[in-house]
Amino acid sequence: MARKKRPINLPAPYLRRLWFDPSRIEDREAYPYGLPFLNDEFELSFDKPITIIVGENGVGKSTLLEGIAVLAGYDEAGGGKGYMPVDHSNATEEMGGQLSKALRASWLPKITNGWFFRAESFFSVARYLDEAAREDGDVGPDFLSHSHGEGFMRFFEERCQRQGIFIFDEPESALSPARQIEFLKLLHRMENSTICQVVMATHSPMLMAYPTARLLRLTKHALEPVTVEETDHFRVMREFCQDPTGFVEGAIAGA
Repeated sequence: MARKKRPINLPAPYLRRLWFDPSRIEDREAYPYGLPFLNDEFELSFDKPITIIVGENGVGKSTLLEGIAVLAGYDEAGGGKGYMPVDHSNATEEMGGQLSKALRASWLPKITNGWFFRAESFFSVARYLDEAAREDGDVGPDFLSHSHGEGFMRFFEERCQRQGIFIFDEPESALSPARQIEFLKLLHRMENSTICQVVMATHSPMLMAYPTARLLRLTKHALEPVTVEETDHFRVMREFCQDPTGFVEGAIAGA
């Protein structure tokens, strides 16, 4: 008889270190291995339960998160272990999950419970969960009958307070400022549980400001520690808040 899987009695973080190993790939220039930040010395350490990565569009944040997700045992399109919510058979675009082939990781201990959340595939994942529940004769969680933001938060509340590693790619995409505050409260509960590790990419200064998180900025050439105040996201938002009309008029005039 199979033994019942027991919770791991160690606090997060479970994924402790990640590094790039070019010897594991044949074509160093192929996507995604040729992204500039993936030099031979690339390494990422996790010393806090919550790690937040910021950066401009196109530098590779989502690619990095997809690689970590596949390394943890999740589908690169989102979901948890054993879930395949999106059909990849007709895909014409390579996703960042391929990066996992060139990544090595240090775990203490290895854990495969958790979830990978991608805003782009939320509805596919939600539909998958609803249909899977109905096939088992249960009532599905019914995330899709709510507004976009409400569906996101219901999903987070249900799935993200168990032991595991949780990867969020721009969770703020459907959240109003008030909902982002609710998400911050959820992060706080996850951290206080001591059994949740979070790796998140975001453009939201509000989420970047989570007090005890390790905040890193990804540029085309490096991944480096940063403060909220040093990010372009914060600077732009501060300028807007100081003079909303003048800011927008200046932006339009410069178009």
